[in-house]
Amino acid sequence: MAVHDLTLCRSLLFLPASNPRAIEKARQIEADMIVLDLEDAVPEDQKGSARAAAVSAAAEGFGGRPVAIRINAVGHRCHGDDMIAARYSKAPYVILPKAEKERQLIGTHQVCEKPVLAMIETAAGVLCAGALAPHSAGLVAGTNDLAASLRIPPGSGRSGLSAALQHIVIAARAAGVAVFDGVYNGLEDDDGLAEQAREGRSFGFDGKSVIHPSQIATVNRVFSPSEQELEAAAALVAAATDGAERYEGRMIEALHVAEARALIAKARR
Repeated sequence: MAVHDLTLCRSLLFLPASNPRAIEKARQIEADMIVLDLEDAVPEDQKGSARAAAVSAAAEGFGGRPVAIRINAVGHRCHGDDMIAARYSKAPYVILPKAEKERQLIGTHQVCEKPVLAMIETAAGVLCAGALAPHSAGLVAGTNDLAASLRIPPGSGRSGLSAALQHIVIAARAAGVAVFDGVYNGLEDDDGLAEQAREGRSFGFDGKSVIHPSQIATVNRVFSPSEQELEAAAALVAAATDGAERYEGRMIEALHVAEARALIAKARR
């Protein structure tokens, strides 16, 4: 299996494994990671055929990009069959939705024998994020389900989610794994998508889940260092000498130089 640095993934495209047209289209677009969904996007009567389609799509691949299969949650009738299918598929990653307990993540990993990303979608999942992260390849915020779990009224914005989202980021950073923001539901509101993506990046997320190809370009742009950021980083690195020093009216030290170099390296990769 290929080894990927998931922190470099800006956009995670979730698509129904039951939709062959969407799968084929995904091979031609610029999403950084492809998620073949067996869970929410697939009707109950199509779970079996979607499972077979996901295995087939993973075998064909997506141009070297990382691929994950999102299986059904622990307790769902398809959870066991999904794990076995994922284990023998060519997909290098598995996503476990509604993760709340360490044993769920550990058990999924033991059966699938692949790195597992944990979706944090409930209040219990947020509280357990610090324990889940060390056993995961990354954390993914499931913001729609999380808002429902917290009983945040529809249309209330994300202010009520901010503490939970920051907790998820902290858990991932403490464990040294990737972390991704949830989806934006508006499919024809690019300004709203860009604003939410900028907020997610400011929280510390590596990238963002998307549910439609039209969202990918905006998310990739927001989660990529801008030319202005890169120029500023390069200038800081060039000017820095050693230790704490004054630079353009502020104090900088080795930490700031390391951050600037990391930004430049991410853009190059």
